[in-house]
Amino acid sequence: MQEKDMVCDILSGTKASIDMYTRAITECSNPQLRSTLQQLRDEAEQLQYQLYQIAEQKGYYVPAPSADSQDIQQVKSGLTGGGMQ
Repeated sequence: MQEKDMVCDILSGTKASIDMYTRAITECSNPQLRSTLQQLRDEAEQLQYQLYQIAEQKGYYVPAPSADSQDIQQVKSGLTGGGMQ
């Protein structure tokens, strides 16, 4: 297995774990368990970002172009109920 495949596979698995932690957190009523799941999710997010940086530096991942401030505001408005322009 090539390094690129390994990095991308781990990155994909980490992103899936973050999704599962988030789903479990939203359905958890036990405060201690909820806190533990939040901590695990936060750690997984940090790992995901580190893996993303490695993948980007090595050219394994090419991110989408940066959004300008108008695009960001438009998305924010849409997500907060302001509607897309």
